[in-house]
Amino acid sequence: MASIQIPTVSEARLLSVLDTAVDGLIVMDDQGRVLVFNKACETLFGYMALDVVGHNIKMLMPPEFSDNHDRYISHYLETGERRIIGIGREVRGKHKDGTVFPLELSVGEAHTPDGRQFIGVLRDLRSRKAVEQRLNVLQGQLVNMARVQAIDEMGAAIAHELNQPLTAVMLYLQAVNRKMGSLDEPEKLGPVLDILVRALREAERASGIIQRMRHSVERREPERQSSDLNALLDEALELTLIGHNIDSLEVERDLDPALSSVDVDPIQIQQVLTNLIRNALEAVRKSAVPKIRLASRLDESNAYVDIEDSGPGIPLEVAASLFKAFASTKRSGLGLGLMISRSIAQNHGGDLTVDAGGNGRGATFTLRLPLIVMQNISDD
Repeated sequence: MASIQIPTVSEARLLSVLDTAVDGLIVMDDQGRVLVFNKACETLFGYMALDVVGHNIKMLMPPEFSDNHDRYISHYLETGERRIIGIGREVRGKHKDGTVFPLELSVGEAHTPDGRQFIGVLRDLRSRKAVEQRLNVLQGQLVNMARVQAIDEMGAAIAHELNQPLTAVMLYLQAVNRKMGSLDEPEKLGPVLDILVRALREAERASGIIQRMRHSVERREPERQSSDLNALLDEALELTLIGHNIDSLEVERDLDPALSSVDVDPIQIQQVLTNLIRNALEAVRKSAVPKIRLASRLDESNAYVDIEDSGPGIPLEVAASLFKAFASTKRSGLGLGLMISRSIAQNHGGDLTVDAGGNGRGATFTLRLPLIVMQNISDD
């Protein structure tokens, strides 16, 4: 009868520590055999420790790693050349069901009376990868939405500005045409009149193009769906903080948990929130105590989001034209962000307003969205 080996107190304590670790921990010998396989690894790979201990660690690897693993160990033992030991890197593991998933692996080495042993610390990267992918998709959608919206608004502004001088050109051409038609010897003016008629026709055609442009960039109805406004705000914050390194930035969140969902176009509203948070970060960049506050609240009819910064506030002369096209306080800005944001809010039946602050107070932008979407009901 085989004797049962009872672990010592120190061994029992070590096993307890290993099994309570959040990260996966694997210990193997210099032949690649698994000696320790903790609870986190059981969750990670779907195997029980009894199924793995004593077997080659290659059973936990997809073919592109397992085929060369023994050769890597032999190469290290013979040459001492480190390729992964002491260096963390991203690898892939294979679950019991055959699923291949990303892992962050760090490997250490220990010299024991039983020979060299290697300790691997593994962290599941699936949730991080999912978040990164979600953020990349969301950022791409936001950038595309901002680009399309900017082109729309710019096209509307250009069409509006060009329409007035073009109309004046048409009126002048018509006046010249009438005047020349009333002169003596009109037959001598035939070629000139023909040119005027052609010019007038082209001006009318240009006017028609501009009118079609204006119609094509008129506001479109948002694609509404039930959305968690607090979640949209958190995602916008997470997205905006990427690439913004502001020392000692403090972010205060004061979100009303009762604000469960509103019927909005989530991409458009997230574009608004991202733009407002980005502006707040720019405002506090030079503040002695950089801080932004995000708050949500409700009344009987509306949901509100307040985005407040600890910046210097907005001068009153700037605040007066803040939501107009091409009005920007940034050297590289087109001045379309806030105009587009207000346009989106109003297209949802809400609004975007600002408390300019000043005298030691930063600015606060407030996004208002109606809780009930009013539908146009036509008689049958």
